[in-house]
Amino acid sequence: MSSINIELIVPPHCAGERLDRVAALLLPDFSRAELARWITAGELTVDGRVVKPRNKVSGGEHLILVAQRSLREAWQEPQALMLNVIYEDEDILVINKPAGLVVHPGAGNPSGTLVNGLLHHRPDLTRLPRAGGVHRLDKETSGVMVVAGSEIAQLRLTRMIAARKVRREYVCLCEGRMVAGQTIDRAIGRDPHVRTRQAIREEGKHAVTVVRIRKRYRAHTLVDAHLETGRTHQIRVHMQSIGYPLVGDRRYGARGKVPKGASSALVSTLHGFPRQALHAWQLAFTHPASGMEVSFEAPWPKDIIGLASALDADLVEGG
Repeated sequence: MSSINIELIVPPHCAGERLDRVAALLLPDFSRAELARWITAGELTVDGRVVKPRNKVSGGEHLILVAQRSLREAWQEPQALMLNVIYEDEDILVINKPAGLVVHPGAGNPSGTLVNGLLHHRPDLTRLPRAGGVHRLDKETSGVMVVAGSEIAQLRLTRMIAARKVRREYVCLCEGRMVAGQTIDRAIGRDPHVRTRQAIREEGKHAVTVVRIRKRYRAHTLVDAHLETGRTHQIRVHMQSIGYPLVGDRRYGARGKVPKGASSALVSTLHGFPRQALHAWQLAFTHPASGMEVSFEAPWPKDIIGLASALDADLVEGG
């Protein structure tokens, strides 16, 4: 068994949220079931008091988690995977995750995940929850991620993310020709009809994405997306909600749109794009050990470069 001893302060912007939901936000390396169990058992307390998972917080409360956890869980199996490590020291690893790689093992993906690869690359990560993970990218989203290499780094990075002090920048290609950038401020929650999807929900979690136009094509737009919050599928849901779904994202409204008179090569490229055209290109934060401001970038992957090049060629040909 491994001991867990974590202290956190509830950020002001979490006021009015249920304790179990806030705990899941602040402690993403533990499952919701674990957190609920610890709250009920009095192992996760609020200002020293035992409360129920559904109790709401006001912001500023002192959370203390003192619990025991199995040292080796089923998902903690090292596997030799090709990892693209951008940077590494004792406290952090920065990874360029390829599209198609699942971050955490789960139903349908018991192995071959980023976590399995990290445990092979750094066996000492076995002692950390979820091998040092502090955030995720969707399976078919590529780009830069940070992983903690120590307990204190994991705690500090988790706090930074919860306090919105980590800058996360994405680039995406969407269907439709946007007129102007905008700030999308729409709450997101689970789709009541399809549990694997998220949707715009009044009772959902606060979610903000800032969208800026990089380039307009004849029937598509290249967009920069900045995350103010980090909800599941946030950019994908927000872009669909304003009528500009991501190329290839059939789960969230993509229809394979092509410009009038497009070449057969462009039609083939657009219809054959195998995933959502979304890439996390930059991550900036305060280094959890040195206190220095650091920034890391992941080059655009070949598939998105190819898609943008095909749209560039169409722009020239189409006048």
